[in-house]
Amino acid sequence: MVAAGAHRPGPLKQQNKAHKGGKHSGASKRRAGGRVSVKAQPRRRLRDLSRVDRRHQALQLRRQRKEAVLAEKRSLGSRDGPPHLVVLVPLHSRAAAHDTLRLLQSQDSAVVHVDEGRTGGFALLCPRLKQRWHFVTAQAGDLHAVLDLAKVADSLLFILDPADGWDSAGEYCLSCLFAQGLPSYALAVPGGTDLPPKKRIDARKKLAKAIEKRFPEAKLFPLNTEQESSLLLRHLATQKQRHLAFRDRRAHLLTYAAEFVPGQESDMVGTLKVSGFVRGQTLDVNSLVHIVGHGDFQLSQVDAPPDPLSLNPRVVKGQKRSQDMEIQDDSVNGTDEMEEDVKLLMKADPNKQESLQSEVVPDPMEGEQTWPTEEELQEAEASLKANRKVVKVPKGTSQYQAAWIVDSEEEGSQEDDDDGDEDDDISDDMMEEAVSQEGESSEEGEEHAEEECETMTVSECLRDDQYDEKMEEDEEMLERYKQERMDEMFPDEVDTPRDVPARVRFQKYRGLKSFRTSPWDPKENLPRDYARIFQFQNFSQTRKRLFRQIEKEETEGASVGWYVTLHVCNVPVSVMESFKEGKPLVLFSLLPHEQKMSVLNFLVRRHPSNSEPVRAKEELIFHCGFRRFRASPLFSQHTSADKHKLERFLRPDAALVVTVYAPITFPPASVLLFKQRSNGMHDLIATGSLLSVDPDRIVIKRLVLSGHPFKIFSKTAVVRYMFFNREDVMWFKPVELRTKWGRRGHIKEPLGTHGHMKCHFDGQLKSQDTVLLNLYKRVFPKWTFDPHVPEPVPWVRSESVLPVQEVEMD
Repeated sequence: MVAAGAHRPGPLKQQNKAHKGGKHSGASKRRAGGRVSVKAQPRRRLRDLSRVDRRHQALQLRRQRKEAVLAEKRSLGSRDGPPHLVVLVPLHSRAAAHDTLRLLQSQDSAVVHVDEGRTGGFALLCPRLKQRWHFVTAQAGDLHAVLDLAKVADSLLFILDPADGWDSAGEYCLSCLFAQGLPSYALAVPGGTDLPPKKRIDARKKLAKAIEKRFPEAKLFPLNTEQESSLLLRHLATQKQRHLAFRDRRAHLLTYAAEFVPGQESDMVGTLKVSGFVRGQTLDVNSLVHIVGHGDFQLSQVDAPPDPLSLNPRVVKGQKRSQDMEIQDDSVNGTDEMEEDVKLLMKADPNKQESLQSEVVPDPMEGEQTWPTEEELQEAEASLKANRKVVKVPKGTSQYQAAWIVDSEEEGSQEDDDDGDEDDDISDDMMEEAVSQEGESSEEGEEHAEEECETMTVSECLRDDQYDEKMEEDEEMLERYKQERMDEMFPDEVDTPRDVPARVRFQKYRGLKSFRTSPWDPKENLPRDYARIFQFQNFSQTRKRLFRQIEKEETEGASVGWYVTLHVCNVPVSVMESFKEGKPLVLFSLLPHEQKMSVLNFLVRRHPSNSEPVRAKEELIFHCGFRRFRASPLFSQHTSADKHKLERFLRPDAALVVTVYAPITFPPASVLLFKQRSNGMHDLIATGSLLSVDPDRIVIKRLVLSGHPFKIFSKTAVVRYMFFNREDVMWFKPVELRTKWGRRGHIKEPLGTHGHMKCHFDGQLKSQDTVLLNLYKRVFPKWTFDPHVPEPVPWVRSESVLPVQEVEMD
C-alpha cells in the first residue's frame, strides 16, 4: 500500500549500471583469502573507525596536547623544575630598569635573594604561589650579553620608554633577537606618571600603535605600582612558552656561581666549577659542553650542591622574620651550603667520554702506490738527463741548492695558484697602485706649497687626522660600490689578459654543454683541507636517528631542574675573568659529532638595515645557534640543481647560500651574519638558518669572455677581441658560444695570428650583439675558521625611532 502523495517512478525511469570495483582488486582479494598485510592494517583500522570513534580519538589527542602544555607551565618555576628565568632588556636609554627591579622585589609574602656577583640580578621566591623566578638584567648596548641570555631565557621582559618606545640601539637589539629566535616575551612601560592624565592616555595610544609592526597582538603592561607588578608576574607565569629548536634538544645552563681552580702545570689553565640549573634535556657527564664564546670542553664530574633558591629555605638561628617579605643575601646561603655535604652525582668514564678531536690528521702516505719497476726507473733517469739544464750558480753552491735556482724566463712564466682563484684582483691591485701614486704626488705637492706659501688660517676639521682616515674609508667604499655595480651590469665578465695567454691564465677552467645537466664529479680535484674534515654517509638519516633517541630514549645524567656543579676541564682563566666582569656564562651540551669540523651551508637573506657591498671571502662574524665564530665564506645561488653558481657579492634581492668550514651543528639553527667596522662595532648584514652539512655541494665559479662581431654574414661572423693569438682560439674551439641576444654557435677556425676567429651561429647576428664564452671552475672555501670573536663596541644610541617613522608615514 503506497501512501498518498508519494512519488512513484514511471516506465521511463533511468536505470544505471552497478559500479564494478575492477578485476584487479577483486582478484587480489580472492588471492589474499581474507589475509591483510601488516603495513596496511593500521590505515584500514583508521578508515574503518566510526564517526563517534574518530571524534573520541580527536578529543583524546587534543586533551593530551593540552595536558602537555599545562604540565610544562606547572614545571617551569616550580619546586621540581628550574626557576623561571626572566631577562630584562631595556630598549631605551631612558627606560627605568632599576625602578622595574625595585617593584618586582616588593612582592608580598616573597623572599628575595640578591646576587652580589652579577649586577642587577636577583631571585624571587613565592612559597604561597609555589613559584620562583630568576631575574637578570641585560644592557641593550652589550650585544653578546643580550644574545647569550636570550639563548637560555624562558621569558624576555622588554622595558620601553613611555614616550618614545625604543631608540636606535633598541631597534638594532630587536632585529638581532628576532633573527636569532625570540622566546616568550612581555612589554612593560614604567614611568609616565608625571604627565597629565590626558597626555598620558594619548602617549599610551601612540605607543600601542607604534609597536603593532614589531609585536602584533602584544599587550602593554604599565609598571608603576605593586599591583601592576603582580599582574605582570602572573602573565609571565601563565603565558604559553615559545620553543627554540636549537636549545630544546640540548641541555643548557646559565651560570649562577663559578669557581676557578688553577692546574698543576700552569695557572692560566685549570678546572672551572660552574653551578646552575639544568634546562632543556638531561645532562650527561660523558658529553662535551660548549661555553658560548670560549669553545668546547670536557667534563670530569658532576656534583649536586644544595639548592640556593629552594622554596623552603633553611633559616639560620638568630635570624628574625619581622615581615612576610624577607631579603636574604648569598653570604647567608653560603654558610648553609657549607654545613651540608656536596653530593657526587657522577664521574666521567674515559671509555665512554666524547673526544675533543675536531679535525682529521691527514696521512700523506695513506694512498696506495706500487713500487716502480727497473724499466720505469731507467726511463725516469733518461727523462731527467734529457731535461737537465745548465744553470750558472755562485761558487760553492751545492747540487740541492742549484736545483732551486731557475732562469728569469721560467720565473716570469710561472703563476701562483692562489692568484688564479681571484680573477678580479688584478684590476683591483692596479687601481690601488694608481690611488697610492696619486696620494704620494698630492702629498709632495702639499709639501711644496707649504714651503712657498705663508701661514694661513685653516679650519679645525681639516687639521684633524681622523678626517683623512674617513676619506680613505670613503674611497675604499666607493670602489666597492663600483665593483658591485659592474658585477650587476656585466655579471661574471672578465677581460682577456694581453700579456698572458688565455689558455694558461684560464687553464683550471672548463667548458660545459649545459650548466644544469652536464655532469660534475663531486670527488674530483678536492683540496687538501678536505682531508681534515668529517663527512656523513647520510647526514639527514644521522640527524633523524639522534633526534629520535633524544625524544624516546632516557639518558642517564642530571635531570632538568637539578641544581648541579659541573667540573669543566682545561679551561683558560680568561673565562673566569669575563664572568667576574659581569658577563653571562652560558653552557650548552653538544650532541655527538658536533665538535668535528665539516662544510656548513647557511641559507641567508640580506638584512634591510644594511646596504653596504659585501664581497665573497671577506671575514664575517657568524652567530650560528649557540656558537659564534669568524670565517671567510663563499656566496652561491640557492637552487635545486646539483651545481650552484658562485656569487661575488651578497645580493640584496635574493636568498643566497653561505658556505664555510665550521664545526658540525644539527639543524634547525638560526644564523646571524655580522661585519666588523674599523671602530669595532658589529653591523648586522644578513640573517637566515642552517641549510645542511654537505661537503659535496658543488659551487661553480663562472667566467665570461666577451668578443665583438667584426664582419657579419648570414649565419657566420668574424669575432675579435675575445682572444689575441691563434693558439688560444684553437685551445677554446670545442667550447660553445652564446650571445646576449640568445644566439648559440661555435668556433669554426682562427683567422690570422691576432685572435680573430670565424664563428657559426644558429641565426644572423646583430651588429650591437656581444659574443660570450662561458668557462667554469669549482671553488672551495678558505680555512679561516676562528672561534674567538672580539667583543663589539656598544651601539651608539641616537634619537628615538618611533616618532620619526610616524612622521615619515604621515
